[in-house]
Amino acid sequence: MEQDTRRALVEEDAAGAPVVAGAPPAAAGDDAMRAGAVTVTPGDARYADLIRGYNQRWVFSPESVRVVHTRRQVEDVVREAFAAGKKVAARSGGHCYEGFNTDTRILIDLSAMNAVSYDAAHRAFAIEPGATLGEVYKALYKTWGVTLPGGACPSVGIGGHVAGGGHGPLSRLHGVTVDYLHAVEVVTVDQAGEVRTITATREDFERGRSRGALWWAHTGGGGGNFGVVTRYWFRDPAAKGSDPTRLLPRPPAEVFVSTLSWPWEKVTREDFGHLVRNYSSFFERHAAADSPYASLYSQFMPTPRAAGGAISMIAQFDATQPDAERLLADFFAAVGANVSVTPKVDRLRLPWLHATAWPGLTGPNTPTFRFKAKSAYQHGCLPDDQIEAMYRHFAEVDYANPAARLLMISFGGRTNTVRRDATAFAHRNSVMEMHYVTTWVDEAGEAVHLKWLRDFYADVYKETGGVPLSNGITDGAYVNYPDTDLDDPAYNTSGTLAHRLYYGDNYEALVEAKRAFDPHNVFHHAQSLPVK
Repeated sequence: MEQDTRRALVEEDAAGAPVVAGAPPAAAGDDAMRAGAVTVTPGDARYADLIRGYNQRWVFSPESVRVVHTRRQVEDVVREAFAAGKKVAARSGGHCYEGFNTDTRILIDLSAMNAVSYDAAHRAFAIEPGATLGEVYKALYKTWGVTLPGGACPSVGIGGHVAGGGHGPLSRLHGVTVDYLHAVEVVTVDQAGEVRTITATREDFERGRSRGALWWAHTGGGGGNFGVVTRYWFRDPAAKGSDPTRLLPRPPAEVFVSTLSWPWEKVTREDFGHLVRNYSSFFERHAAADSPYASLYSQFMPTPRAAGGAISMIAQFDATQPDAERLLADFFAAVGANVSVTPKVDRLRLPWLHATAWPGLTGPNTPTFRFKAKSAYQHGCLPDDQIEAMYRHFAEVDYANPAARLLMISFGGRTNTVRRDATAFAHRNSVMEMHYVTTWVDEAGEAVHLKWLRDFYADVYKETGGVPLSNGITDGAYVNYPDTDLDDPAYNTSGTLAHRLYYGDNYEALVEAKRAFDPHNVFHHAQSLPVK
């Protein structure tokens, strides 16, 4: 659908109140919880735990945290906050990278709303926003044998993950998470100041109904922009019938999970260049959805040489497909071509669900980390100037943090078969996602860690003002890895700010959806969509 048509959908809605779809039946236990959300305030022993998320750089200080269990409780909290003029925000898994909404007065904790079920009325799987990816994978697979192509970290809450697009180890094979979004239920505040719950579906969007713009906005428009999501429904848009075992993708029964490592002390500048070029060009060559490597997920991960250790690469690959062992060996050989160092190779064959907990994919999960991250999408093989910048900051800058790294994550495949405007997630022509990250524990050293990461990123993208513009080489940044530096002229001299990097040409339609469904700007943060 063309962008002008999308804008017309929300303009139709802006002329009056948003259309409220028929609310689903109350969930079991709803009446029992009707008395209200659990309220936690300063002085309560639980408060310190509930005001922190994954990134320990950011601590909230709300006057209360509301632990909700039902949609009605969310409506009540939003109604109370709006009437009192108090800032309200919602959290599912607490994995936001930046300090968004640390100034909120009422924080809605959605973690207790974590049900995963099959909804026969929608012929789709209903998932509440507090469910973590690990919980979703287990529930869908153990009961129905299906899954969603979501992220690799099992502790991430699906509420925010889906809102930004969502992708991970199965995305080259099956697309991004929002490619399977059938419907969304959102608590909003309309022009009249009334709290309304709107259920919007893919069919609403395809048939030109005004509320369809709200569905589209949740296919990559970012969290905290339009309202509080209280339920998602998922179904393959091409699926027929009502058999739930056929309505979402099936993962491979078994996968190979592998780790390759090249000891840094033996890697020369030329070796480093070969490794990065070989890796990025491999995924450029195998970006098609029908590639025999469509099920290949990989991360190539350089770390600072001063920290010792090794350059590593992980890979997950469908072990059940024909000739899988040879294909995997050929991939390893292609990455290591013309490199003077022979890598150490570790390989396991695991059932798929067990593989979702493999530490190589999930990474460390600690309550003490402080971190900063940045992102970029790449259209193809990295150019020489970017590779040289990477080598400088990993091998020549004296930065000995073993927890700093660049994750060059495989992308493309089926993800790139969807039009850029079909969903709000616009990164549909890339072969890799670049994830720059440094983590630390001691607050006193924060300035050193931030400087290394910012200098590194600025150097890699120095030809385009320090950020990955959408051009023939790069394609913007991932809204689920928010980075406030993108709006700071000290770090971004391109004149193109974060919204355009996150959303590309979908930005204007998202602004129209924001104006239609959150006209009072009730839901906002440092990088939320503007109303005016």
